Amino acid sequence: MGICVVRLTTNFQIKYDTSLAYNIYTVLCAVFIQKMNKLKYYHTSDKQDWGTPQFIYDALEKEFGFTLDVCANKENAKCAKYFTEQDNALLQDWSNDVCFMNPPYNLVDDFMQKAWDESKKGAIVVCLIPARIDASWWHKYVMKTEWRLFTQRLEFEGHKKNRAPFPSAVVVFRPPNYKVGVFDITRSDARKFGYDVP
Repeated sequence: MGICVVRLTTNFQIKYDTSLAYNIYTVLCAVFIQKMNKLKYYHTSDKQDWGTPQFIYDALEKEFGFTLDVCANKENAKCAKYFTEQDNALLQDWSNDVCFMNPPYNLVDDFMQKAWDESKKGAIVVCLIPARIDASWWHKYVMKTEWRLFTQRLEFEGHKKNRAPFPSAVVVFRPPNYKVGVFDITRSDARKFGYDVP
């Protein structure tokens, strides 16, 4: 039996089997990996800070009216009030704010727990995170609140040529007593506002 060793770089090694079909399969695997390397499209990433696409932030800002960016630096802060890595948002109080959070992805678990805890104290926290539905933090926090998925992978700030190597989600943590405004309107009220109702 032959062995195929394929490295995830443009260099690869192949040990051939006597079977022609196996050799063809092995070469095709190696060619596929070479092409994927040239496209720079992978399923994982060592990058931890992915700049928020402005159009997504703008839509969320219009809906929520953020007062605090909990994971930012001077160059990419989305709000006038923000926490940097040096401020360590995990040690700060967010409870009086409407927070936007695009956390470092190697610390998502810690930031999701902090967002959950701060929402229990009164904060609204809107998170842009990788949609890792198999992660324990997803089941512990996200499945208990509001979440929204994107239909395609995002192009993050500073990465316009390549889409993210992961799907993304927006998660919203709200305080326990938070009520979405709902009101009833009568037909006569609707007519007063110019709506043509039967």
